[in-house]
Amino acid sequence: MSARRRRVGIKDKWKLKQWYEIITPDVFNNVSVGHTPADEPWKLIGRTVDTTLYDITGDFSYVHVHVYLQIIDVDPNNLRVMTRFKGHELARDYIRSLTRRKSSKVEGIFDVWTKDGYGLRVTVDAFTAYRCKTSQKKAIRKIEKEVVEEMIPSMTLDEAINAMLFGDLAEEIALRARKIYPIRRVEIYKSKLLYLPGPEGPVKAVVVPKPPA
Repeated sequence: MSARRRRVGIKDKWKLKQWYEIITPDVFNNVSVGHTPADEPWKLIGRTVDTTLYDITGDFSYVHVHVYLQIIDVDPNNLRVMTRFKGHELARDYIRSLTRRKSSKVEGIFDVWTKDGYGLRVTVDAFTAYRCKTSQKKAIRKIEKEVVEEMIPSMTLDEAINAMLFGDLAEEIALRARKIYPIRRVEIYKSKLLYLPGPEGPVKAVVVPKPPA
């Protein structure tokens, strides 16, 4: 096939695609965060969208917070897709900027359930003012675990998302950890939605696109 024919074929494929507006879930006030193309609406189901909390809120101080949304429904008439929260992650450059010589990073990874039945994996990073001992790291990690396992189960998923992304969870960890050792900063580095509530118990948070029958 000639290069010209290949180019024409690619152009024709793109002409068949339509652009769908991406709408955030209720927890982010159903704002629009861009568009995504598809030649068939059902092919959008399960697609992951990478946006930032800055794109969602308009607050530039959150430009380093990547939010992952998963498409769960399509409105083909209005060319819109509905999403749910899949997780978040802080930009690696931002995390590197917090890591300094002669200080310590104490990381904890915890699986926890919200009160409305969602399973989350939460990664916490605490940055100390000075390099600390192994015993002090263990004590700080224990506080991270205590706070996460105390606060998240008392919240709905939406409340937990807000606590993780807007600082309430990190602030409580820092407050308690400073009684152990000088803490410079605490960040909820990453989260991931693992399970959803189902009629017969928890189900994995997996979406598989299915063509129409």
